[in-house]
Amino acid sequence: MAADSEPESEVFEITDFTTASEWERFISKIEEVLNDWKLIGNCLGKPLEKGIFTSGTWEEKSDEISFADFKFSITHHYLVQDSTDKEGKDEVLEDVIPQSMQDLLCMNNDFPPRAHCLVRWYGLREFVVIAPAANHDAVLSESKCNLLLSSVSIALGNTGCQVPLFVQIHHKWRRMYVGECQGHGVRTDFEMVHLRKVPNQYTHLSGLLDIFKSKIGCPLTPLPPVSIAIRFTYVLQDWQQYFWPQQPPDIDALVGGEVGGLEFGKLPFGACEDPISELHLATTWPHLTEGIIVDNDVYSDLDPIQAPHWSVRVRKAENPQCLLGDFVTEFFKICRRKESTDEILGRSTFEEEGREIADITHALSKLTEPAPVPIHKLSVSNMVHTAKKKIRKHRGVEESPLNNDVLNTILLFLFPDAASEKPLDGSSSTDNNNPISGSEDYNLYNQFKSAPSDSLTYKLALCLCMINFYHGGLKGVAHLWQEFVLEMRFRWENNFLIPGLASGPPDLRCCLLHQKLQMLNCCIERKKARDEGRKTNTSDMHPGDARKAGDQLGPDNLKDMDKEKGEVGKSWDSWSDSEEEFFECLSDTEELKGNGQESAKKGGPKEMTSFKPEGRLYQHGKLTLLHNGEPLYIPVTQEPAPMTEDLLEEQSEVLAKLGTSAEGAHLRARMQSACLLSDMESFKAANPGCFLEDFVRWYSPRDYIEEEVIDEKGNMVLKGELSARMKIPSNMWVEAWETAKPIPARRQRRLFDDTREAEKVLHYLAVQKPADLARHLLPCVIHAAVLKVKEEENLENISSVKKIIKQIITHSSKVLHFPNPEDKKLEEIIHQITNVEAIIARARSLKAKFGTEKCEQEEEKEDLERFVSCLLEQPEVLVVGAGRGHAGKIIHKLFVNAQRLTESSDEAAAMAPPEEELKRMGSPEERRQNSVSDFPPPAGRELILRTTVPRPAPYSRALPQRMYSVLTKEDFRLAGAFSSDTSFF
Repeated sequence: MAADSEPESEVFEITDFTTASEWERFISKIEEVLNDWKLIGNCLGKPLEKGIFTSGTWEEKSDEISFADFKFSITHHYLVQDSTDKEGKDEVLEDVIPQSMQDLLCMNNDFPPRAHCLVRWYGLREFVVIAPAANHDAVLSESKCNLLLSSVSIALGNTGCQVPLFVQIHHKWRRMYVGECQGHGVRTDFEMVHLRKVPNQYTHLSGLLDIFKSKIGCPLTPLPPVSIAIRFTYVLQDWQQYFWPQQPPDIDALVGGEVGGLEFGKLPFGACEDPISELHLATTWPHLTEGIIVDNDVYSDLDPIQAPHWSVRVRKAENPQCLLGDFVTEFFKICRRKESTDEILGRSTFEEEGREIADITHALSKLTEPAPVPIHKLSVSNMVHTAKKKIRKHRGVEESPLNNDVLNTILLFLFPDAASEKPLDGSSSTDNNNPISGSEDYNLYNQFKSAPSDSLTYKLALCLCMINFYHGGLKGVAHLWQEFVLEMRFRWENNFLIPGLASGPPDLRCCLLHQKLQMLNCCIERKKARDEGRKTNTSDMHPGDARKAGDQLGPDNLKDMDKEKGEVGKSWDSWSDSEEEFFECLSDTEELKGNGQESAKKGGPKEMTSFKPEGRLYQHGKLTLLHNGEPLYIPVTQEPAPMTEDLLEEQSEVLAKLGTSAEGAHLRARMQSACLLSDMESFKAANPGCFLEDFVRWYSPRDYIEEEVIDEKGNMVLKGELSARMKIPSNMWVEAWETAKPIPARRQRRLFDDTREAEKVLHYLAVQKPADLARHLLPCVIHAAVLKVKEEENLENISSVKKIIKQIITHSSKVLHFPNPEDKKLEEIIHQITNVEAIIARARSLKAKFGTEKCEQEEEKEDLERFVSCLLEQPEVLVVGAGRGHAGKIIHKLFVNAQRLTESSDEAAAMAPPEEELKRMGSPEERRQNSVSDFPPPAGRELILRTTVPRPAPYSRALPQRMYSVLTKEDFRLAGAFSSDTSFF
């Protein structure tokens, strides 16, 4: 083994210096990206327009490169411009300095309000940044910084790229960049200084000029003039003299149906706190030279009142508390609760009765009592009345979640017919604030799948929302819902129509709860008509009256009505569920039915016309019966059963489960032909001697085909026959026709059992948890919130808000049409509504502060309103006329008054109006002499120094030099761009 290891020890490593190192690979990758992005050569663009950095479009593209295992992201930022002349890109422009060097001297876009920090500091329209890819990574050591800068310099030299290339160093929050730009014989170095504490000698212009001159190191004795741009920013935080116009609601108030200063059915609106936290005034001196002004540690000529340019921006409060947003958010939180109404109201039978009755002898009786858990065999009526007894027994009036005044006010608002002696029979009360029926706002419920804004469901949603926020929270919601269900039961049992619901079958465009209430109303209508018909039948009733309602009892049933006279006052559910009792009225027509059935099979017209026609509605205009020529009468038919969307879904599932077999298809057809059979029986009763062809001609004209043919005598006659699908053997229409008996609609078994359907609806309502209820009504609440926002926006007329509202409506219509929308998407909608509310509140706050309503002159008022709207939509707004303009004077007064509040110890002086303060202090010069400052110390000082000097030698080319300085309370930054001629150096 030792002998084998000896040759291995003699092997030595050979270093191949032709292999690229990691550093060379890194440089190569930078060059490759620059080539891919076509940043090679010099492309001169148009001169920059004023404000283009803010109004123009900035784009960026990124790639990823790595130095060994350390990843960097390289990003190209550029201003999109329409390049009119691209011929210069292909030419070699040796005598022209790079575009970025020319931009250093451009004064059109100093201090842009919204831009990348490098754009603000250096005025660049295009640049590339290399930064660590991960947020937690940072280039901290000086050697690594120099290595990266060397890589950048080599890559720029190799590619001929004239776009500035920056490297981000230190931690990202410090925003420290170093970089370089190279041209033909010229180079610009971008350097930066960042300090927490400011040296005293650099807090003013003279000290910064010293730094700039020493850094340039100009060899010329008369230094070329330095151009200076200065901006001081003043912050106004005290709005004490201008109260926020939104008054918070008085939660305890309840006078004349008002809660919290709001009527039931109306949502609150506005911010509870001032949504504008600060006003930033930027005073700018754009073009100054070194000898014109004095600014040192002893004296300064920079008076903000004398600044030629003023611009203002407002700082908005983060997430201000808004009433409408809070209302909707709190209601949405109910959707996540899991308690039932029984659990919330504390109606546990065993717990509460166990506390009151300690005697063991009551144990058996307690166990035998009905449990509060809903059991299908128990009627909903018993459950609800038992629940109400328990709630009264175990909870005193003072402990009730809703006091009687609030509850009565709500119930009168929901059911206005309860206040009048005579019920309104379902007619809804008109509200002037509701959108006009048929308008775009009114039809929003179609998009949101909610309910019309004048409906009971919509009003109920608003009341529950208000109860949840102001009165009792979740317990109050459960209490009101319980009372609502009791009211529905009362109206069903006493034939009182539910107000605030459109007549007719359930509207499938609305929410399911609205459909259920409409279904209950349909049941009440049928039951009411039937009960009234029974009362009318006891008196003289004409046979023609039966045509008005197909399900009313006719005069042929008078002898059967004798047995039921004592039952007129009873509810229909006491006898209508029994089919035997329902069909007793057919006993006197058994013989007729038998004859009609036999005649229908034989087809003999004599036998078919042997009984008297019944249930005729009116005569058809043209058609006559084919076999006997008698006029064809349209019969009184039963209306099809109304269906809610959940019943339709259940029916479709049942039909789908029957499968695709022949037997399943036949059974499915029979289930779907109940209405057809009823109409056939009505048709036979109204038209004795009719045949299937007659029925088809009226019921489905397309299935009766008529052709012109020549008869035996040579005359042109019309000959008709059934369509091909009607001639198929075992056709459902033929089977139904043979089965149908001549029975008028009033004697047929009901297609729509209103008693059963009403009990199903009442049971459905009774077992709803508050969370389920909130899910049903949330579309109505969102619908109401959108209408409220639109109403408030119309008062302010903010164009940006109009666009956002349209987006909310589009987004909501997509989300709310799904049966179970995701919570996250619902939260997004609520958040958007809250944002719009905050924008409108900000507009009102600014209008109150700038006094737009107090302006007497129309022009000044329009200017102020335009100024306020710009403040909301733009990042920074120029004040026309600076401190001497109308808006400038108002801003000046705001600052003067804030200074009086902070500096003066005299309360009377502190509360004096700003106009009197200005008059008392005289002109600005007098106030300065009295050492009274109208403005606080500037929160930020920004300076830009520019010049063009030859570097590094007197005979070098004169190149642009620039230094930006920003000084705040806890931050000091210098960003310099210093150019030099590299032709001989």
